[in-house]
Amino acid sequence: MSNTQKNVVIVESPSKAKTIGKFLGSNYKVIASVGHVRDLPKSKLGIDIDNDFEPQYITIRGKGDIIKALRSATKGAKKIYLATDPDREGEAISWHLAHILGIDANEKCRIAFNEITKKAVRESIKNPKPIDLGLVDAQQARRILDRLVGYQISPLLWRKVRRGLSAGRVQSAALKIICDRENQIKQFIPKEYWNISAELLKKVASKKAFIAKLAEYNNKKIVIDNKEQADKVISELDNEYKVGKIEEKQRSKKPYAPFTTSSLQQEASTKLGFYTKRTMSVAQQLYEGIAIKGHGTIGLVSYIRTDSVRISEQARKEAEDFIKTNYGEEYWSNNFYKNKKKDVQDAHEAIRPSDTSMTPESIKDSLTRDQYNLYKLIWSRFIASQMAPSVFFSVSAEIHNGDYKFKATGSKLLFDGYRKVYKQSDDDEDAKMLPELKEGESLNCKELNSEQNFTQPPARFTEAGLIKDLEEKNIGRPSTYSPIIATLLDRGYISREKRAFVPTDLGFIVNNMMEVYFKDIVDAGFTAEMEDKLDSVEVDNADWKKIIRDFYGVFKDELEYADNNIEKIKIEDELTGDICELCGKPMAKKAGRFGEFLACTGYPECKNTKPIIKSVNVACPSCGKDIIQKKSKKGKIFYGCSGYPECNSVFWNKPVDKKCPECGSVLVEKNLKASKYSCSKQGCNYKE
Repeated sequence: MSNTQKNVVIVESPSKAKTIGKFLGSNYKVIASVGHVRDLPKSKLGIDIDNDFEPQYITIRGKGDIIKALRSATKGAKKIYLATDPDREGEAISWHLAHILGIDANEKCRIAFNEITKKAVRESIKNPKPIDLGLVDAQQARRILDRLVGYQISPLLWRKVRRGLSAGRVQSAALKIICDRENQIKQFIPKEYWNISAELLKKVASKKAFIAKLAEYNNKKIVIDNKEQADKVISELDNEYKVGKIEEKQRSKKPYAPFTTSSLQQEASTKLGFYTKRTMSVAQQLYEGIAIKGHGTIGLVSYIRTDSVRISEQARKEAEDFIKTNYGEEYWSNNFYKNKKKDVQDAHEAIRPSDTSMTPESIKDSLTRDQYNLYKLIWSRFIASQMAPSVFFSVSAEIHNGDYKFKATGSKLLFDGYRKVYKQSDDDEDAKMLPELKEGESLNCKELNSEQNFTQPPARFTEAGLIKDLEEKNIGRPSTYSPIIATLLDRGYISREKRAFVPTDLGFIVNNMMEVYFKDIVDAGFTAEMEDKLDSVEVDNADWKKIIRDFYGVFKDELEYADNNIEKIKIEDELTGDICELCGKPMAKKAGRFGEFLACTGYPECKNTKPIIKSVNVACPSCGKDIIQKKSKKGKIFYGCSGYPECNSVFWNKPVDKKCPECGSVLVEKNLKASKYSCSKQGCNYKE
């Protein structure tokens, strides 16, 4: 069949084209643009500042053959449909494709679907629309603003600090957040405090003890600052423990909304240990289509870049039927969720399964391990979002000892509700129930404990924590979080330590410079305000060039001032005393995306690098040599014998200089709620 008799559908990716092609049949030809075909040039700014910031788009290098194939495929076609992703970026790609192929942007050539299913794709073909120029302008505004910032501050950093550095509108604000947290940690002064608790028993023959914590003295909150105070309190306590006020109540906890892009990234990090890049890669596979036995190739989830928690009525009805059929009427609840802030991407639904009946277990054999785990997370969260709250029965009791008041709490799960399919990351394990107590009842004290503690500094940001903070501060958009984090790591501004981000010396240098000379760029409030202005292009049809003009007037002056006043910074390599075995020159400590390493100072002539060996001061139980900290190819820290490959002892948790009293094996750090160490030997359950 010739092109004149065919309809041509253009999508971004070949895998998406393959899936959609199977839905539309022989009258349609589905081809892929493989992402953007036009963009700003890489070699120069590409923005005509004197001509009101007009972008100077060029054909992307290497895309010549693809464009030639697109023109050939669409020549004389019956109808051309642009079916790129349903967001700003997708709309811009369609706009550029229309320009290259000579399609009028006002023509009804644009189709979009929230999920890649036969029904959704065919329905979109029936309802083509013109390209949304508001979305295109919103994308252009962001692209041009980011280019103005990145392409003009980065060369300044090259001249003043080191080649290869970069700055960015969102990137630099994110770096400041990480550096600020590290400064808080460094400046933190721990404060001592003590907890006192009593292990109590009913006087009637009972072996079941419960814990009550000291809370008040003379009806005021008690704070114990040191051991002397703790000892004084203990000396004043007698054996008369009496039950005071008892409160019993039923409480419920509602499920969370279905996933947005951000909440999916956070939960996948917390529950699955996925970095954002891995999450978005696997989610894209689930969206674009996977061959499922008995079903053909199908998109398993709805569009994965969304800020909305809304779901369609059809999806709601599917969930209702599934829940009532599989769990019972009492498990269904007609839950509606609202977006916390104005939502420019509300045209998209929340991330949900395309077909609720396609359970994770039923298609497990067709999925990779990562695909199965992420699909199960999305499917379970969606089903849970339409389920009834979990219901608890909780009891709190006051226990009096003279002028001192202890408090004990317990709870019991009465109805699991949504927890039948999904346990939220902040769901506590069921607390133990208290024994049946009566007001005025006397209790025996089995043991009295005092424990020294110190206040802790704020924790470093993990990926999940940083994403949550960026979202709360309205900095960037969820689709940009993964590339931003990758850039900060690649530039050597931050490294990972036990999954947490630590700014490097270079990161601090760049951040300090940005704080002094480009305060607005790194200011969270300014960045959030700029996000709102950029959103207004899409929501309110605001003039995007006016936003750029207003920003650039101030930014231009800051650039000139910075160039004239920043003195060249020379970063001295930290020599370690090690000598390069290849050329004999000193080795220096360098920072990379997975932490510090040793590199030859003879670079670029000598490119020798070595890991920094960190001993944990524990002897290998197999051969007696030192156990050292290592990193896997994926950057995960583990511990292995320095005698490798002769000795291949490996531990995924940090070994300590303690032996298991039951089997004699090395103990490792676990830092669980109930214990700090556990035995490293498989099958031995010793903990302490």
